Amino acid sequence: MTTTRVAVPRKGRPLEAVLERLATRTGTTELADEIISTLRYEKDLTKGNQTADDDVYHRLADYSDLDEPTRPEFTLLRDDRDGMPRRVVFDSVTVRTDRGDVQLVGREEPFRALRTHEFALGFDSADLVLEEVVELQDDPLGTIAEINERIDPLDTDVRVATGLGDTVYHTLLAKPAVVDSQDRPLDREFVHDYAGSVCISPRYERLIEAVLGTAALDDITFTYPENGQEEEAAIAETGLGVYLTVTGSTARDHDLELGERLFPSETVLLENESERTPTSEQVAQLFTEPEATALQSL
Repeated sequence: MTTTRVAVPRKGRPLEAVLERLATRTGTTELADEIISTLRYEKDLTKGNQTADDDVYHRLADYSDLDEPTRPEFTLLRDDRDGMPRRVVFDSVTVRTDRGDVQLVGREEPFRALRTHEFALGFDSADLVLEEVVELQDDPLGTIAEINERIDPLDTDVRVATGLGDTVYHTLLAKPAVVDSQDRPLDREFVHDYAGSVCISPRYERLIEAVLGTAALDDITFTYPENGQEEEAAIAETGLGVYLTVTGSTARDHDLELGERLFPSETVLLENESERTPTSEQVAQLFTEPEATALQSL
């Protein structure tokens, strides 16, 4: 039976979203839970929240089974934290489905792996797509569905197929005094009429330009948190900013008001259209079609 290789992140929320979606469609919940719990444990070790009796190489040998492709494999990734040069991350696993074997393959940058035609299918954060390829326009971009309209076909063959719903929003945050200065809702129009500094994470500059729209940025200067400074604390110092929020509880701890949700930071299924095959289309449908339909086909 044909094996379809799918690029996925090596760790973090996007990988968990992929594993959970696949588990609901294939009944591999135990496998997904094993991979997720292993990586969360290793993350806690890296952060110093857990201790382990064995060194990282012995743990890696215990986790991986190189003789059985349907068992997960892990690998070591160099970590940038002092004293933590190696971290266990996901490498690969093969899942049997009625559409052929699906091999999830860990990549540091799945989206770029699709752009270089290594894969027909893959998953990555929608944020990266905005950072890499969407055209900046005067009008703001606000939804996952709008992304493909802003991708130049001469730039890449990769398109967004669907989101997985693991949503964290890039949200406008401001001190009450800044909001009161305009006496209007904290939304894109607020920023359009605002002149001054807006604090953002440096890696999201192009994304913020896309979701606010370039027409809103004429009188805006971006500032960034200092090394080691929490984003919400830096936004509180600046007065206005954009950051990822779920409930906004941390923002409120810094006396920040929550404004408009600008864009969903979500894991998305990506397809390289020039690499598409009938089999890859079937595998893509495993993730995109309604759950009830997917389950009926198993």
